[in-house]
Amino acid sequence: MAPSRRDLQLTPVTGDSSSSSDMEEVRLLDSYDDEEDALSKIEEGGGGGNDSGLRKIQVGVTGMTCAACSNSVEGALMSVNGVFKASVALLQNRADVVFDPNLVKEEDIKEAIEDAGFEAEILAEPLTSTGTKTQATLVGQFTIGGMTCAACVNSVEGILRDLPGVKRAVVALATSLGEVEYDPNVINKDEIVTAIEDAGFEGALVQSNQQDKLVLRVEGILNELDAQVLEGILTRLNGVRQFRLDRISGELEVVFDPEVVSSRSLVDGIEGEGYGKFKLRVMSPYERLTSKDTGEASNMFRRFISSLVLSIPLFFIQVICPHIALFDALLVWRCGPFMMGDWLKWALVSVIQFVVGKRFYVAAWRALRNGSTNMDVLVALGTSASYFYSVGALLYGAVTGFWSPTYFDASAMLITFVLLGKYLESLAKGKTSDAMKKLVQLTPATAILLIEGKGGKLVGEREIDALLIQPGDTLKVHPGSKIPADGVVVWGSSYVNESMVTGESVPVSKEVDSPVIGGTINMHGALHMKATKVGSDAVLSQIISLVETAQMSKAPIQKFADYVASIFVPVVITLALFTLIGWSIGGAVGAYPDEWLPKNGTHFVFSLMFSISVVVIACPCALGLATPTAVMVATGVGATNGVLIKGGDALEKAHKVKYVIFDKTGTLTQGKATVTTAKVFSEMDRGEFLTLVASAEASSEHPLAKAIVAYARHFHFFDEPTEDGETSNKDLQNSGWLLNTSDFSALPGKGIQCLVNEKMILVGNRKLMSENAITIPDHVEKFVEDLEENAKTGVIVAYNGELVGVLGIADPLKREAAVVVEGLLGIKDVRAEVMPAGKAEVIRSLQKDGSTVAMVGDGINDSPALAAADVGMAIGAGTDVAIEAADYVLMRNNLEDVITAIDLSRKTLTRIRLNYVFAMAYNVVSIPVAAGVFFPVLRVQMPPWAAGACMALSSVSVVCSSLLLRRYKKPRLTTILEFTKE
Repeated sequence: MAPSRRDLQLTPVTGDSSSSSDMEEVRLLDSYDDEEDALSKIEEGGGGGNDSGLRKIQVGVTGMTCAACSNSVEGALMSVNGVFKASVALLQNRADVVFDPNLVKEEDIKEAIEDAGFEAEILAEPLTSTGTKTQATLVGQFTIGGMTCAACVNSVEGILRDLPGVKRAVVALATSLGEVEYDPNVINKDEIVTAIEDAGFEGALVQSNQQDKLVLRVEGILNELDAQVLEGILTRLNGVRQFRLDRISGELEVVFDPEVVSSRSLVDGIEGEGYGKFKLRVMSPYERLTSKDTGEASNMFRRFISSLVLSIPLFFIQVICPHIALFDALLVWRCGPFMMGDWLKWALVSVIQFVVGKRFYVAAWRALRNGSTNMDVLVALGTSASYFYSVGALLYGAVTGFWSPTYFDASAMLITFVLLGKYLESLAKGKTSDAMKKLVQLTPATAILLIEGKGGKLVGEREIDALLIQPGDTLKVHPGSKIPADGVVVWGSSYVNESMVTGESVPVSKEVDSPVIGGTINMHGALHMKATKVGSDAVLSQIISLVETAQMSKAPIQKFADYVASIFVPVVITLALFTLIGWSIGGAVGAYPDEWLPKNGTHFVFSLMFSISVVVIACPCALGLATPTAVMVATGVGATNGVLIKGGDALEKAHKVKYVIFDKTGTLTQGKATVTTAKVFSEMDRGEFLTLVASAEASSEHPLAKAIVAYARHFHFFDEPTEDGETSNKDLQNSGWLLNTSDFSALPGKGIQCLVNEKMILVGNRKLMSENAITIPDHVEKFVEDLEENAKTGVIVAYNGELVGVLGIADPLKREAAVVVEGLLGIKDVRAEVMPAGKAEVIRSLQKDGSTVAMVGDGINDSPALAAADVGMAIGAGTDVAIEAADYVLMRNNLEDVITAIDLSRKTLTRIRLNYVFAMAYNVVSIPVAAGVFFPVLRVQMPPWAAGACMALSSVSVVCSSLLLRRYKKPRLTTILEFTKE
């Protein structure tokens, strides 16, 4: 499915042939702001002309999993008569619809979406521009234990979505997590947990977007009296609404009013009132999640050990004891209707079947009760058939005296091997989230808080829990310590290793006013910093949240596994029945000799063993794990390499990219513009010309404007520019050498205009000159063309209706730009003079033939184009990781990561396909073997316990296959050219 790299094309939106490529970013979103203003006027009925009376509404759309879904919804909406415009946002699960209420009603729009196969709800209040949910709903993350395959996921999702008040529910098998958006006025989290448990799974709330809850680990509770003292303290504290203390685990959950008491004041108050008896530590949601995962693996291990301990005596009774005369005599000693050996086997297996294996029965029953099937149904069916047949054989022998062989050992060993497989699978699945755990562990446990006295003077310091840091706190960071929160340096200088967050290996110099990121390592000098972003606003928290969201999402390729899982178990049971009937009929008509039968066996027993093997060898789990485990590992690997992937959909689409579009300024170039040429084409002298242009540009904050002002200042005063090449234009305005200006206006995609000495000055590109009837002489046009041919931007200046000069501005290419562009087969097309709003149109024009288009931009000014592209990549985002428009956030300002993103996508999709091939091949080959198709030739029958072992190991093998992605190495700069020319 993936196109060969020879089909890859790179199309920069901006070119070197016009200054608009640099000037366009003055106010890129202006045109979109204008559009929003127009839509708001439409909604109010204030749109002029034919648009008068149109309304705009937002519709929540549930069930979209990929771009095809959003396209389907958009197409369904646009087909409704009266719909003027429809825009569907996949990640936000939202559609914005502009329609004529005289022709179509809100209910008609809702029905159109539902007819397309999705759930729809008219939203009373729109989501905010940042994508946050309305306050009417909460988002809760729940652990869901006991899921084994995609059928379990489908079952839980269906149950959750049917609950009243639940707006959205997504369940991930690999993480055993579910994310539920719900209305707390209709349903609470306890009712959601109950619904999960009623479905046959274990449920617990991990975290929600409520900010007034604190979970603490309390040390110092030694007896009942201590617990009562703690409860008394909590009762007396102002702002505490309610609390719950687990006296066994020492876990304290406090719900408090953040307007009355802060989290740190709450902890300080408890410890202070307890006179140091109680020590409290804040538990992060991720810590609780990790402990939950560890507990699940430990629980599975205990079950496996219990089954193994009971199965070992069975093995001795069945295999070893018959060869030891004393033990054999004891086993064949008749005790009542049965021999002692039969009693022992029956007792041991009963414990394994109904005590250790109880979870299979419970899960199978609840799955069937909810109209679904899963692996537990197969295990319960296979082991029950073996167990109850053996019991029946014993009873039949006691009544008739004809003793058929029993298969208690098959049931016991089957459960033991399945539990072993589940334990190994839990361990392997835990490895897939190692990257997430490493990110969580980046945050230090404690921080040193500097205590300020009157006048801001430092009067002391104390150690606090890092999760209790508040914005505005002044913190001390020792050399070699981790920076505890996002903030700015207020004292000291050092170098900071930010590789664990940004992927950039070179330590970054930090001085006063330099920003620092929580979780990075201070290398040398001591620093004092002021915290600015904590909790969910911190960069590291946003990265973790983004990776977590990506791991929760389903890639479109997962649909195949979901479909197969929905029919897998019924098909397997049908095949098992055919196997039983086929071998039984064959024996009855003499199709095979009686020598094939086991000792004292019958045709039914012979057929039953084949049938049981078919039931237990089939494995839907491997299919269900093929995609989510690979996506989970890939997103984690991407995060460790500074490539944040926003979902499985984005991960899958990137491998099909045919066109890669780069914005030029700040993406292909360094974004540090410098004036290299100043040519005057009038009687004005050079100094006067530069003063005039600098005066006009001093009111602009655009990088090119700053470069022009800095150049003029240096020309007049020989001042050196600052380290970053920029000078505050506000300071320059007050320096006295600039002329007074008025009526300043920035024109997106064209330049700027203002009045200097009551005369109009225009600074910009050809389009600006043309719109103002400024003639560009041939010799000036030739001069501008020469600048552009040398990769410089020509900025034309007109004053009082006449062209007076041209400035040449260079923005050097990044060192890796040429190699990366060549690695993507070079520039095939250049689009210059593109207006900001036109970038998205360029992308759509390339998408018309079905091609997949990737857009690489700075993630802020290019957001409309990033949103329009199939794959949006925001490069050099740094601390601004919450970019809704992009599918990929590339933390480093390095173009190599574009190659890394595409390469990782290719390798992940390859791994997913290999997983599917293995899972399908396993079932296609193993089921006929278990059914005895090759028995007439090979005379080898697969016993049920061996079939169970194969089933258990198949899912482990798929997870281990996904874990191979952890060994991923991104292409080096020297080998990028080989990336597309293998």
